[in-house]
Amino acid sequence: MLAIRLPGDIEKKLVDLAEKTGRTKTYYAREAIIEHLEDLEDYYLAVHRLENPPERTWSLEVLVEKLTRDIAAEGRTVKAVGSVVAALY
Repeated sequence: MLAIRLPGDIEKKLVDLAEKTGRTKTYYAREAIIEHLEDLEDYYLAVHRLENPPERTWSLEVLVEKLTRDIAAEGRTVKAVGSVVAALY
């Protein structure tokens, strides 16, 4: 259970949205919190990794070579890998 106080203008936006869509204010508050938490988790994980880099890193070229070899070893086509890499550059 969570109870929060919102500024009046935000509360009004939430009420208006709930009324227009037939959903509850709780629904939208929950959705907003979940979405924002995921973004915050991603952000803090990225900051942590920048501040504490792993002992080993790989260049994009090395990763593509390994992925290409792994796909070829499975007997699958490697055309898709080339198009993905081309899109990155």
